[in-house]
Amino acid sequence: MAAVLDWVIPKCATLSQAKQLQAHLITSGKFQFRICSSRSNLLELYVLSLDSLSFAIHTFSQILTPSTNDWNAILRGLIQSPAPADAFIWYRTMMRGSNRVDALTCSFVLKACARVLASSESIQLHSHILRKGFNADALLGTTLLDLYAKVGDLDSAQKVFDEMIVRDIASWNALISGFAQGNRPTEALALFNRMDTMGFKPNEITVLGALSACSQLGAFIEGEKIHEYIRNENLDMNVIVCNAVIDMYAKCGFSDKACSVFQSMSCRKSLITWNTMIMAFAIHGDGNEALQIFQQMDQSGIIPDAVSYLGVLCACNHAGLVEEGFGLFNSMKSRGVVPDIKHYGSVVDLLGRAGRLQEAYDVINSMPVVPDMVLWQTLLGACRTYGNVEMAEHVSRKLVEMGSNHDGNFVLLSNVYAARKRWIDVGRVRDAMRNKDVKKVPGISYIEDKGVTHMFYNGDKSHERWREIYGKLDEIRLRIKEYGYTAETSFVLHDIGEEEKENALCNHSEKLAVAYGLICTTEGMPIQVIKNLRICGDCHQVIKLISRAYNREIIVRDRVRFHRFKQGSCSCRDYW
Repeated sequence: MAAVLDWVIPKCATLSQAKQLQAHLITSGKFQFRICSSRSNLLELYVLSLDSLSFAIHTFSQILTPSTNDWNAILRGLIQSPAPADAFIWYRTMMRGSNRVDALTCSFVLKACARVLASSESIQLHSHILRKGFNADALLGTTLLDLYAKVGDLDSAQKVFDEMIVRDIASWNALISGFAQGNRPTEALALFNRMDTMGFKPNEITVLGALSACSQLGAFIEGEKIHEYIRNENLDMNVIVCNAVIDMYAKCGFSDKACSVFQSMSCRKSLITWNTMIMAFAIHGDGNEALQIFQQMDQSGIIPDAVSYLGVLCACNHAGLVEEGFGLFNSMKSRGVVPDIKHYGSVVDLLGRAGRLQEAYDVINSMPVVPDMVLWQTLLGACRTYGNVEMAEHVSRKLVEMGSNHDGNFVLLSNVYAARKRWIDVGRVRDAMRNKDVKKVPGISYIEDKGVTHMFYNGDKSHERWREIYGKLDEIRLRIKEYGYTAETSFVLHDIGEEEKENALCNHSEKLAVAYGLICTTEGMPIQVIKNLRICGDCHQVIKLISRAYNREIIVRDRVRFHRFKQGSCSCRDYW
């Protein structure tokens, strides 16, 4: 009879039908058996198929001696409920009693920890797993590893991985994704390559993690190898993988390659695909191309969402397409898309970059929502670009009133004063920074060479080849002077002599990284640099001239966008 019930239970379509089977179990006396598979199956049916966790808990409360499977059924329901943390309470109750906890129990509670990012509970549960000897279970080990990765404890995730007796593809994938999402892309790529040498075949999830790592590092060569593998294994039939490839090429500085992947896709493009391509053009300053893709998207029957509009507005920003951007912004509501604070921020940026500061200020004051600090910071940046001291002071006061202590606000105001040679005011801003203990974020640039990422600070001499790098900088200065270079000393914020200002500019982190790139890469190869801050005007001018003097394509990804330097010109057309 039990076998018949186990066959019938999954076929129940309503709670009423399931209750009839439960009534049969009760009247037959089988409901209170210590182990009753039909009862456990009913509990699972309530929580999984019939979405009735409350009735499952009510039924559970009537069991005198619930089995491990009964507990597990409730735990499985709890991790999918709006209150997954309740699984901890059930687990502790189970541990205090005479109930036997198994690997599946631990797996469910680990998943509850992952849903609520419970770090301390994760550590406690890990110790229980070790004490009970469940660490040999490959599935449980993968779940634990995935949990540590999600809560950001990547060192513990690595330790679990290293101690696993049996590793499957899901173990590898969890750690690669964890490293990629946890801002440790170098380790993600190293693990991806190690996996390959150990005979594991990457799948869709693996390449997604590896492509994300390449995107963060700007590791074009590694990314291209992964793309070739994707094509060979037909993984490009998966639209999510194609989206990641487009994103990788865009963030490595090659919007043309991203567009080639977009145009050659054999699988159906999703809304995310179109948005990814629009944003790819946006960060490269290809405004007209982004507008064209946006129009094609509309013609293809894909309805633009808030992300689509944000992407195309950013593209208009970086290309100086003010009227086009304004028109799109004004058309949003008629298309059923309500602008949020990011869209307003983009319009403020659009106007600010074009020097229309009063209009940008008016947009902020007319917003239906309270403007945040980012909006005022955006306007402050525009004030710095156009030297509007009066508005810069007004915006700075707004930011102080809002409690902002961001170093960028002080630096921007200081820049405005320095450009007007108001050194007393520069000193006043610097004093305010010291009094508030505000630290200026240092400029850092990265360049990859043969799979190794090299990091440079302003004036850095920690690199093992620093003497060679500084020698190359001296050579660069001499060569670019032949092309008419004069130092943009207005970017130095100190009241010092012109010669000292020139020396201060010479050793910016992006210049050091480019100099190293000229040393370590083969002649004719593109040089790729990533900077954590916005590239300074003098460095922008210098790298333009380097690209001409050395006949090199140089790609710099700064905090805002890409700059692709070639034959003395930049893709931003000096508008950034």
